Amino acid sequence: MQTEARVTMVEGGAGGGAAVDVCSRSYSTARHQQQQQQQQQQQQQQQQQHQQRIGTVSHLLAGGVAGAVSKTCTAPLARLTILFQVQGMHSDATTLKKASIWREASRIVYEEGFRAFWKGNLVTIVHRLPYSSISFYAYERYKTILQSVPGLDRHQDFMSADVCIRLLGGGFAGITAASITYPLDLVRTRLAAQTNYMYYRGISHALRAICKDEGVRGLYKGLGATLLGVGPSIAISFSVYETLRSHWNVKRPSDSAILVSLACGSLSGIASSTATYPLDLVRRRMQLEGAAGRARVYTSGLFGTFGHIVRTEGLRGLYRGILPEYFKVVPSVGIVFMTYETLKSFLSGTSHGTSS
Repeated sequence: MQTEARVTMVEGGAGGGAAVDVCSRSYSTARHQQQQQQQQQQQQQQQQQHQQRIGTVSHLLAGGVAGAVSKTCTAPLARLTILFQVQGMHSDATTLKKASIWREASRIVYEEGFRAFWKGNLVTIVHRLPYSSISFYAYERYKTILQSVPGLDRHQDFMSADVCIRLLGGGFAGITAASITYPLDLVRTRLAAQTNYMYYRGISHALRAICKDEGVRGLYKGLGATLLGVGPSIAISFSVYETLRSHWNVKRPSDSAILVSLACGSLSGIASSTATYPLDLVRRRMQLEGAAGRARVYTSGLFGTFGHIVRTEGLRGLYRGILPEYFKVVPSVGIVFMTYETLKSFLSGTSHGTSS
């Protein structure tokens, strides 16, 4: 009995030691797996942050290059638009009646030379690179923020909530970009509006001359009209573009992405330009107030300027120059979105290839 008891105790002791050993190994294995999972999660987070940074650079670069390419291609039409917009400031009724695209284009070639169609294009590119970059990048960020807003995040499948996010995101993006780059936009307008008499000899000279003649506040003339118009303009442009593209992809998913971007971008540009053109015209005229030592024409603010134009030129005066604007906006906005989507896809593919 005692022998059997000792044998049983020995066997029991051996079995307990084995059980403890198995438990110890299982615990260490589980802990090792947990550590590996934590390391994998950290690596994934680092990769996501890295891809996010690459995505940020892609958005900025694609937006900037898209804006520069578009503005360079359509610079002649853009200058014609500006010249028509500001004609009513210092021209008499007879001159305004004779104005036409062909007549003004011929005058530029005859008096200033063919290269004058690109007058102010350098400052346009200098302005457009940061403007487009900030605009596209801010739109993507504002859209992400708005999608996480309580209430909107639960209704993203509804068309109305989606359009609302696009409208608000585009408006905020436009206001942000315009506020940061406004002095360059004003200089661009003054350089492009010069004809025979060259008061401003370049970007740096214009900035210095404006600060000297009108003070630093002179660099922000017309900012109110700009902010009032740029929000709705970009909001309509982005929302119409993305809405049309979504419907197009649903109905015709096999169509070329470049063709879709070009068509939808052109239509969105026409819609936004038509809605906000009067504000754009008033903005241009306010930017030229007091330029080159000329007397002020509009002295009663934004709404007073609207009233003055309607009284002296009629309602048609608010849409002076819209025809070359239409000719410009179709290729301009189309090229912007097409170049942006193409570059973004290329840069995203490159970044994925590098990270892998």
